This record gives sequence, structure tokens and C-alpha cells, in this order.
Amino acid sequence: MKNKISFSAFHSLGFKIALIILLIGIIPFLVCVPISLRAYKSVSIHTDATNLMAQAAQYNSQIVTSGYILGEENSELDTELKAIADSYNGRILLVNSALKVVKDSYSVDIGKTVIWENIIHSMQGDSLYFYDEETKYLIVSVPLSNSDSEIVGTLVINKSMDYIDQNIDAFISYSLIASVILVSLSIIIAVFAAIHFSRPMTKLSDSLDAIIREYSNELPVNKSFLELELISGKFNEVFKKLQAIDQSRQEFVSNVSHELKTPLTSMKVLADSLNGSDDVPIEMYREFMVDIGDEIDRETKIINDLLSLVRMDKSGAQLNVSAVNINELIEHILKRLKPIAEKAGIEVVFESFRPVVAEVDEVKFTLVVTNLVENAIKYNDEGGWVHISLNSDHQFFYIKVEDNGLGIPEDSVDYIFERFYRADKSHSREIGGTGLGLAITKSAIAMHNGEVKVRSKVGEGSTFDVRIPLNYIEKEVH
Repeated sequence: MKNKISFSAFHSLGFKIALIILLIGIIPFLVCVPISLRAYKSVSIHTDATNLMAQAAQYNSQIVTSGYILGEENSELDTELKAIADSYNGRILLVNSALKVVKDSYSVDIGKTVIWENIIHSMQGDSLYFYDEETKYLIVSVPLSNSDSEIVGTLVINKSMDYIDQNIDAFISYSLIASVILVSLSIIIAVFAAIHFSRPMTKLSDSLDAIIREYSNELPVNKSFLELELISGKFNEVFKKLQAIDQSRQEFVSNVSHELKTPLTSMKVLADSLNGSDDVPIEMYREFMVDIGDEIDRETKIINDLLSLVRMDKSGAQLNVSAVNINELIEHILKRLKPIAEKAGIEVVFESFRPVVAEVDEVKFTLVVTNLVENAIKYNDEGGWVHISLNSDHQFFYIKVEDNGLGIPEDSVDYIFERFYRADKSHSREIGGTGLGLAITKSAIAMHNGEVKVRSKVGEGSTFDVRIPLNYIEKEVH
């Protein structure tokens, strides 16, 4: 468990922020130091070489005109050149056009022939320099020319570059000290930033824990960062929906219990009335048995409707889709509902604008039409009318169910598709029904990727508009 906790710490926001700050602070330093050292060394060598070439060029006229290049003695030049060589902790050679050493500040190679690529190129007029990494010496070769611009020799100057390594060593020492300071500051800043940026997340987590324990309070909106503020707001929206779902679930359970208990209570009262009397008239006995049968039918309808909802609510619920003639199906449903309409004195009219064939689940779509038309008949006044129309375009087909019945209160329109919701509970009890019909209707329409809208006014009637695609396309389940 400890290993799991310690490993998960590496995935925390604070650790990642701290790591990023450390890398930002350290990596540039580690990259810049070697580059700076290399640049310093290159610039120092080039600068010294340029200076040596300029200094050698100053002696060109004096060396050539005095005959020094030919080997003639010149104590003044000997002294100056030796002083220059000593100051550079190096050596100066004067080579003539025959590549023979005429003068040597060490006085050891006079008269010897020197064959070196740079000297040969200098005899052709090029001023060159070479840095020997092993000996740490800079070697400059500068051509010497006479008044006719003819190359008569080469002046070679060697200079010790030990000071570069000494400066680099000092720079590295200071860099190590700076690196320790930089790493320390980076760690401090990283820890501070990690705590600062992760604290709001920790508070958010603690708030979520409190909500999980109590399941009542909303999440405080965290304004430390815009992202957290948005997350807090979105979570509160989700939380409100969850509360609404939980409340709906509680109400649903309560309603189911009540709806199932009511017929059972009625049957028990009727049965007790029969059992409590020795001489029950046959007429009363028959009446009570009919009532008990009605209550059993009511209980059965409630259970069947609940089973229909459960089957529709299941994720991945399948539809038995087939091409159905919607005109014929609606006519068949209306023929079955005709006795109910005639008994209530309601005129039912069906109007079809064109033949419609669509891909639907015939059983579930039958529930849609049946529930809408049956409700329009039940919640109507004697002598009223129900108008059903069917139309389509290239993509959808449309069913409209209108009536001039009781209507739905404006404050109830948004809730009529909820389970067991009744806009007028007292009137609904008189009419009957389970309060699940419209919930089943909406679920069945949603399974067909359709939608339903309702317009209603109390005392003037209601209109239900259903739109369903002609071709069923199964939605992907993520």
C-alpha cells in the first residue's frame, strides 16, 4: 500500500509542476555552461591570433629593410623579438623564402629547414594560425614582403595559451557554486509552486469528500484558477442533476409502492367484507368479485408498464426494427381504440397526407400511438374530438395528436413525461391509468432517435407533435 501511495505521488500535479520548474531552472544552465566555455575558448584563440598577426605585421618593414631576413645581425631586433617571445612564454622563428630558419629566439634551430603546411601557405601570402590542443600553444605564421610585394620570408610566433585553461578552471569553479545556488533556489521555488498550485486541487478533493459523506452541500466555487472555477461550476451542475435523479428515484419508489399497494388494499377490503359476513347476497358477492377482478387487472397493467419501462431503460436495449407501413398501423390502432372513443362520446379522425413506410419497432411504436390517442380520449369531455395526422418529408415522418379536452396546466407541461406524474391527481384517479403511459411513450420515441413536443392550454386541449426518422440508425454506445 505504501509503495502504491509513493508511486502515485509521482503522478500528482504538484510533483509534475515541481519537476518542470527544476528542469527549466537546471537544463538551460547545464546547456549554457559548456557552450559558453567553448565560445570563450574559440574567441580567445581567435583574438590572440589576430593580435599576434597585427604585431608581426608591424615588424615587416624593419625585418626586411634591415637585412634581418637575410641573416644579418641586429641586436635591437634580437632583443625586441626575444622580449616578445618571453612575454608570451613562447618562441619566435624567422624563416626565409628557402624555408630555412634565419633567426630563432631559442637559438637552437638556426639554419634548419622547416617544412610545415602553414609556413608554405604563408610563403604564398596567407596569414594563418594553428592551436595545438596537446601543447596548449597558439602558432601564428605571417608572410613578410618587400617593397615590390614579393614574399621574402615568414615570421612564426608561438604563444602559450595556458591562461585559457586557468580561466576555464576558475569559470568552472564559479559555475559549480552558481549551480548549487541555482539548484537550491529551483528546489525552493519548485516546492513553493507545487504547494501553491496543488493546494486548490487538494481543497477541491476535500470538498468532494465532504459531499460524498453528506451528499447535500454544493461544491464551493474555487476561484484560484479559471480552470478550477469552471470545473467547480460544472460539477455543481452535475451534482444538481444527480440530486434531481436521486429525488426522482425516491419519488418513483414511493409512487410504485403506492400504486402497487392501492389495488392490493382494495382487494383485501373487499375480501374481508365477504369473509366477515355469513350470509352474503349473491348480487353483492358478484359485485365484489367484479371489483376484485378490476383491481387485479389494474395491478397487472401497472406491472406490465413497469416491465416495459425497465426494458426500455436498459443500456443496449435492442429494437426489432423492420419496414412498417405507418398508415396501416395507425388505422389498426384506431380501430382497436374505437370502442373506447364511442363509449366516451369522442369523435376520432385520422388524416394522412401521404403513404409513409418507416423503419421502426412495431411493438414499441404501437405503444407510442396507443398511449397518445388513448390519453386524448380519456382526458376529454363528452362530445369532444381527437385529430390524428400523419405526414413526412425526405428524412422524417410526423405524427400529430390533437384534442379539445381538459388540457394541461402550464406549470405541469415540463413534467408530464415523468413516471407517475399526474397534472390533476384527483381527476386522474377517476379516469384511471398508471401514470406511466407518457413515460413509456417518450422512452420509445427516444429509442427511435425521435423527439416529442407538447403544447397545451387548460380547457382548450393539447397537441402532441412526434418526429421520428424514416430510416433507423443505431447510435454508438460509448
